Amino acid sequence: MDFFGFDDDYVRRLRERDPETERHFTAYFSDVLRLKWGRRLSRETVEDTRQESFRRTLAIIYRGELREGNRLGAYVNSVAENVVKEGFRKDGRTEPLGPNFDPVSQDDSARLAEQNETQRRVRRTLDKLDQREAAILKAVWIDEDDKDEICRRFGITRDYLRVVLHRAKQHFRDELGEN
Repeated sequence: MDFFGFDDDYVRRLRERDPETERHFTAYFSDVLRLKWGRRLSRETVEDTRQESFRRTLAIIYRGELREGNRLGAYVNSVAENVVKEGFRKDGRTEPLGPNFDPVSQDDSARLAEQNETQRRVRRTLDKLDQREAAILKAVWIDEDDKDEICRRFGITRDYLRVVLHRAKQHFRDELGEN
């Protein structure tokens, strides 16, 4: 994906509702948001986030409230972050379960037992790995920490993080016997 340099003129054309600029805006940021959220969120949630982010951003632009055109990309990104966080907060609110709710059915108990066994195997495998590799794997895939933060914490570059992850994954596969 090629990065696009936004400027005041681009934002002016959006404010004036230029069809070509609006098409570019939606196509460009649709790709950006799908890349950003595509692996972490469902397709429906990504689509909802995209539409709501566009609605909010364009409303600000149409009112002339976006002051610096070169900050458009960062602005759309922050709006999308807020939309996702709002969705998580909304989804976190739960309704009380009815009095006849059965938390574990026969099928659920078998699936739960399988999940518990898988978790035990993963923990045993992580314990056998090099401490640094295990910590990096945990930070990336379990804690889902920011990769730049992981690089700072472990004193490595992004390129070297890829190498370390590749090696760690291979050791993890070897330990699980999946090779």
